[in-house]
Amino acid sequence: MVIWIVGLSGSGKTTIGLELYRMWKAQEPNTVMVDGDDMRRLFGRDTAPADYTLERRRKNAERIVAICEWLDQQDINVVCCILCLFEDIMRENRARFSRYLQVHVDAPLDVLKQRDPKGLYARAMSGAEKNVVGLDIPFPVPPESDLTLFTGPGAPPPPALAHQIMQTAGIAE
Repeated sequence: MVIWIVGLSGSGKTTIGLELYRMWKAQEPNTVMVDGDDMRRLFGRDTAPADYTLERRRKNAERIVAICEWLDQQDINVVCCILCLFEDIMRENRARFSRYLQVHVDAPLDVLKQRDPKGLYARAMSGAEKNVVGLDIPFPVPPESDLTLFTGPGAPPPPALAHQIMQTAGIAE
């Protein structure tokens, strides 16, 4: 099974994904974590501004889908955290994987700008960063998500959100 967690930078995808991974792996050791930022670093694709254009973002998403498919074909469960903009890729995921659950992690942009753990939004607003999703690249709300988790003020903590994903996915605890 592939659980595809999507949302803007700073929304909590990786934090929730790591918690989900920890919980799921305790039950099923054949579980791995695939994170978009880690994949960029692994393949050396996060060093130049050109790596964040819409075209390069698509290529990165396609690479991550291929990795997830390869793992899924070996009966390895995958928690994938990715800033994916491409509705066609997410739609095709439903047919590509043995089982698929799409989770949209949602927080207001003003909250993300305040959190800004990577300094991304601050650099973009100062003009030092281009191709920032949510600012100069639109982020279409994923229309076919199986679950949307709000991570703005007053949201439940990550372990509770991970538990909610497990319940939605039908993963026994």
